Amino acid sequence: MQFQQLQYFVAVAETRHFTRAADLVHVAQPSLSQQIKTLERELGADLFLRARGNITLTDAGEALLPLARRILADADTARHEVQELAQLRSGRVRLGATPSLCTGLLPDVLRAFHDRYPGVRLLIEEGGSHDLVRELARGALDLALVVLPLPTPAPALTTVELLREDLVVVSSPDAPRPGRGRRTVRVPDLEGERLVMFRHGYDLRELTVAACRAEGFEPDFAVEGGEMDAVLGFVRAGLGVAVVPRMVAARSGRGLRVTPLARPGLHRTIALAHRSDVAPPRAARELQRMLLER
Repeated sequence: MQFQQLQYFVAVAETRHFTRAADLVHVAQPSLSQQIKTLERELGADLFLRARGNITLTDAGEALLPLARRILADADTARHEVQELAQLRSGRVRLGATPSLCTGLLPDVLRAFHDRYPGVRLLIEEGGSHDLVRELARGALDLALVVLPLPTPAPALTTVELLREDLVVVSSPDAPRPGRGRRTVRVPDLEGERLVMFRHGYDLRELTVAACRAEGFEPDFAVEGGEMDAVLGFVRAGLGVAVVPRMVAARSGRGLRVTPLARPGLHRTIALAHRSDVAPPRAARELQRMLLER
């Protein structure tokens, strides 16, 4: 008994037609009929009653059908499991993240993932949450690290909260300390400060501007339009202060003064998102596990 013969048998049993079954399994009809006859000889019983325009299962066929389906299903499961394991040796993960998360959160996690699965290619796309949600929806990413709440409702996405991160104020050590020299800064203290501001569409820009407006003032921009590295560089040069995630400030090394925001402060919630209708590949699920367990 051959695996292929069982495939042909199930196709005929389900279509009750030899020609349609042959089309279903992409084989010539005479070849399919010959394989069915060979299977019947090996089993010593007819599997079908063949009448013009009417194909029905014999008792032997009825007995074989659930067993054949189970064998084929087990084979599919075995193939899937092997492919899943193979993906951890040579697969790929397409991960989207905001630039600040690429700077602050991802380096340590990606290093650990790469050490464990060196054959898996990591494809990273930086962007704002709005852009990353769009890329997830069209299938261009497996996973994305986004800032909640999402800019637009996304019912086709599953999000899992990963962390809640404090924001801090960074400034040049050569410039006066923001907040009139106090050890913490309140959002109202940013009125009158020259801010180095991110480009439009950047989650941190929207959050900072909204916080200033909630306190009744419009922020004053010294420079605007940069990505994270550019913003930090402009702050080091003394062009102004910036509001950035604590993890980014901690990783940015010398040349920056970090001042916490006084309670209640400013925070952002980071979530891991993927499409609800498509399971991420095995390698992406493994990276997801490592991010959630970090």
